[in-house]
Amino acid sequence: MDIRKGRVARSLGPREVAAVVSLLMVGIVTVGCDRKPTGVSVSATPAAVVPNPPKENLLNTFELTAEAEVRLGVSATAVEKRALQRFRMYGGEITLPTGGSIVVSAPLAGFLQPASASPRTFVGETVRRGQPIFQLVPGVDEKQQSILSPVDRLNLEMARANLAQSRNDAEAQVEQTDESLKAAKIELDRAQRLESDGAGTVANLDRAKAAYALAQKSHAAALRRREIWNRIQLDEKTGYFRPLNIEAPQDGIIRVLHAVAGEGVSAGAVLFEVLNTQSVWVKVPVYAGEIGELRLDQPARLSSLDDRAGRTAQLAQPVSAPPTAQALASTVDLYYEVENRNGELRPGQKVNVNLPLNDEFESLVIPWSALVTDINGGTWVYESLGDHRFTRRRVQVKYVVDGTAVLANGPAVGTQVVSTGAAELFGTEFFVTK
Repeated sequence: MDIRKGRVARSLGPREVAAVVSLLMVGIVTVGCDRKPTGVSVSATPAAVVPNPPKENLLNTFELTAEAEVRLGVSATAVEKRALQRFRMYGGEITLPTGGSIVVSAPLAGFLQPASASPRTFVGETVRRGQPIFQLVPGVDEKQQSILSPVDRLNLEMARANLAQSRNDAEAQVEQTDESLKAAKIELDRAQRLESDGAGTVANLDRAKAAYALAQKSHAAALRRREIWNRIQLDEKTGYFRPLNIEAPQDGIIRVLHAVAGEGVSAGAVLFEVLNTQSVWVKVPVYAGEIGELRLDQPARLSSLDDRAGRTAQLAQPVSAPPTAQALASTVDLYYEVENRNGELRPGQKVNVNLPLNDEFESLVIPWSALVTDINGGTWVYESLGDHRFTRRRVQVKYVVDGTAVLANGPAVGTQVVSTGAAELFGTEFFVTK
């Protein structure tokens, strides 16, 4: 080590040398970057200019000519805010109502003959109430000689002996059902008054309606039974009853034929069954945890399986029916009644049933025709700015009810949106149409 100019000098190690070289390189690069090439001026103009940058609330604004707006049929509707009834779709099954199928039996022993010029009655034939289906004749031939078996003759003698008693029983049953019908009507009126005054419950009113409907059907059946017994007349000379017409008890179709013309039948033998399908029930299994979300007193909307939007839906009124449920599926059954005069609905058929919900909240609503959907599934509307100018705005749809779209968010109330011609504007904006 030597001493030069009062300082101590020593040789540098490898690490010190590497550090000095690094500092020198950084300085050289910095000086080189700060130099500007001679003869070249630096411009502050940006590389690209976007005059109309896209915004979420104002993607594009365009203007139509007056002729083009008329040709496209463009019209606008104001955005509203109101409450709409929302529905939830369930699967339903067409079933027969109580009393929808009636089985007719022979009141006495005898032989069946065609009731009209038609040679026979066939399954599926449409019949009217009171239409003769068979004629039940006594078991004697043209010479008034008995052709019945001993058992049939015994049944006939018993029928003769019990005819008067049967008529008395039928009359007593009519009187009994008449009193039951009056009592049910009194209970129904009382339940309606209590419910209207706020002192009763809807459940009690429903039970009173069901009891009254059952009493009506029981009384009608008793009247028909009395009418049948009163039509039975005995021939005093032969002791046999006169030919008796077996009529259809209701409007409908022949579902099952248990006997044919020319056959001998005994008393109580089943002859045929008439199915009434002019009014059917719809059974709707609903998860038990969702019952509280439904409006059970409101009609349902019934549609076919291929009509999920419900464009051809028909109303089905709620009915009081015996309570049923499925324990394994945790569902309870709701029943609705629907008209079926054209016969399109058949027992066992599966249908879509939209049931009304309780959540009626005010929301923004626009016509369903005002919505357009882009390739990514986004929903938009076109706001009318006046003077044939339009702009596209994004909206979010919650659900659709009867051609009205309920929005989760969208333009403010009163904003004019295109309700007719929105698809044409969408094509015009993206150069699809002229």
